[in-house]
Amino acid sequence: MTDTATPTGPDADATFFHGTRADLGPGDLLMPGRAGNFAGGRPLSWIYFSAALESAIWGCELAAGDGRQRIYIVEPTGDWFDDPNLTDQKFPGNPTRSYRSRAPLRIVGEVESWAPHPPEVLQAMKDGLARLKAEGKDVIID
Repeated sequence: MTDTATPTGPDADATFFHGTRADLGPGDLLMPGRAGNFAGGRPLSWIYFSAALESAIWGCELAAGDGRQRIYIVEPTGDWFDDPNLTDQKFPGNPTRSYRSRAPLRIVGEVESWAPHPPEVLQAMKDGLARLKAEGKDVIID
């Protein structure tokens, strides 16, 4: 937890989402220190989330594992910041509304219905990520 009574960060009044395959429920915490989907399975010191449902859809569709794809509605328990993996490198100005925090995210609900990407669009994204990995450009700023 941070020193402030109320956590702060960009998009403070937004609804936040986290896409995953983890089977959790309201009140559960998503914690930093877990293996990242885009970090070759190594633990990350941040937890990632977004104020854009589209970003969370990508998160659950690309998440490692065989569990059901889920999008949780979350609230940060500590301060949060722009995700430099996207905002500094790919999408200046943060149009994806992607953030990260070193504090846990509390699950407050689940998005029950959302439209997945068409299979060819999802495969194109996976191919692009595989290409970045093959080129050694799949670096995560942790």
